[in-house]
Amino acid sequence: MKAATSYSSLLMEDVKQNVEIVDSNKQNSQVNSNNQNEPKKESKLLYGINDAPPWYLSIPLAFQHYLTMIGAIVSIPFILTPALCMADEDPNRGVIISTMIFVTGIVTYFQATWGCRLPIVQGGTISFLVPTLAILNLPQWKCPPEEEISKMNDDEKLELWQIRMRELSGAIAVSSLFQVFIGYTGLVGKILKFVTPLTIVPTVSLVGLTLFEHAAETASKHWGIAAGTTAMLTLFSQVLVNVSVPTITYRKNQGLVVTRFQLFKLFPVLLTIAIMWSLCGILTLTNVFEEGHPSRTDIRLRVLTDASWFYIPYPGQFGLPTVTLAGVLGMLAGVLACTVESISYYPTVSQMSEAGSPPLHAINRGIATEGLGTMLAGLWGSGNGTNTFGENVGAIGVTKVGSRRVIQWAAFIMILQGVIGKFGAIFIMIPDSVVGGIFCVMFGMIIAFGLSTLQYVDLRSSRNLYILGLSIFFPMVLCKWMQNHPGVIKTGNDTVDATLSVLLGTTILVGGFLGCFLDNIIPGTDEERGLVEWSKEMDLGDGDVVEKPSSDYDFPMGMDLLKKWDWTYHVPFLPTYRLKKES
Repeated sequence: MKAATSYSSLLMEDVKQNVEIVDSNKQNSQVNSNNQNEPKKESKLLYGINDAPPWYLSIPLAFQHYLTMIGAIVSIPFILTPALCMADEDPNRGVIISTMIFVTGIVTYFQATWGCRLPIVQGGTISFLVPTLAILNLPQWKCPPEEEISKMNDDEKLELWQIRMRELSGAIAVSSLFQVFIGYTGLVGKILKFVTPLTIVPTVSLVGLTLFEHAAETASKHWGIAAGTTAMLTLFSQVLVNVSVPTITYRKNQGLVVTRFQLFKLFPVLLTIAIMWSLCGILTLTNVFEEGHPSRTDIRLRVLTDASWFYIPYPGQFGLPTVTLAGVLGMLAGVLACTVESISYYPTVSQMSEAGSPPLHAINRGIATEGLGTMLAGLWGSGNGTNTFGENVGAIGVTKVGSRRVIQWAAFIMILQGVIGKFGAIFIMIPDSVVGGIFCVMFGMIIAFGLSTLQYVDLRSSRNLYILGLSIFFPMVLCKWMQNHPGVIKTGNDTVDATLSVLLGTTILVGGFLGCFLDNIIPGTDEERGLVEWSKEMDLGDGDVVEKPSSDYDFPMGMDLLKKWDWTYHVPFLPTYRLKKES
């Protein structure tokens, strides 16, 4: 009891002190960094990118990010494994889930610590499912009839899906070399001047617009629970965000005292999930939700019982990856889409976490790290790649916590869950309707963040409105038609057919390309296109020297040594790139 009250006291005191310190620092930093001599709004962030909440506060904050991404990541294997011809009762489904989350933790930690250094989560993405399903829909990889599978022995059933996993693993690992190459060579920085606001708006917005069917599917398991989850998250994160909850704590030499704790500002997602999950538990125990109802808390109990206690995923656990041209070219479409999407997220996350504008070296390093993460995901056998998690970008906006330390703790939780199978299985049991309610908020915020980039462009320009409307609407029409008419492209070459089907069936790729192409060929002034204002947020690589670099993207150690070596100022992925050497 003494330990508990001591913990509570530490928590309340630290929150109060940190909120005051952070708010004060943010106000001072905004005044000092105001190059335009215009007043900026007071910071609403509780913790910025460089702030380090104590461990007993960081863990629950990190748990929110874990819970935000776990539903989306788990949904990928449930779509993937049937296409691999894997049986529903196959325990290896849990191994794939653990592998994906384990790799997510490793890549997320490396990205936040040594990569782009932004508080982002790198994990499995829906973008890779489109090329994956296109590859598995090729004649040689289609699943045999059910009656034929039923006649197979266990070893044959195992080989049936593992040979397909090896094909995906090789395609993902090899195609990811594209990101590694353009990142470490600095080619990403070269193309940034063509990735304009009218490229980013359709790319980011279409992520949320494309995912609406996934959100609707999960929310429709019980619209009452989903709507209640959305309403409760809105109440906690927006209406009650500045309300402090009186709490009784114990202080040495003072005894019991009343302190105020910003519960709703710190833990809106965690609090919402806990309450709605508990409500579903009550409705399950009282049999209001009948047996088999999708919102029952015991609907996935078998996932928990079948999960192993301890298992360490390793590269090639399903066999040596195989490589084919059709697979690599098809998967390259997912890599391209993820590259544009991540580039779009970097300035958004930097603004949300109140960091400096992302410099070229951070963008180059971030994309290269994402490529390495995708390669690891392929070699480990997750059946998917890695990309910036839009759901967790939305979580930063909801929780007002943009600390990279919190993301590092979240990465540790993911790695732990990947090793202890039953730990993650508990949270896989969160009812879909609760997850759907969270998605309605998160995906909506992704759309809003994408549209917020329009602040840089002239919306009175008919040119800009034409590009904006066409680049958002046309991909939704084309890609939906492609999904409803598989196999419609027949050039006589299966590889070309699969590649074109994947390219034309990915909304974010079509929308981003269309916005970029039209914005760069249709005449317009830099002011009209938003390039003047955008250059203040994103380093476009036009100059040779950055006069006021942001230290937010420096390595956590070794910077003094890097600054002593002349050659480091010419390496496009090092923090010293394009700086003047100090004399």
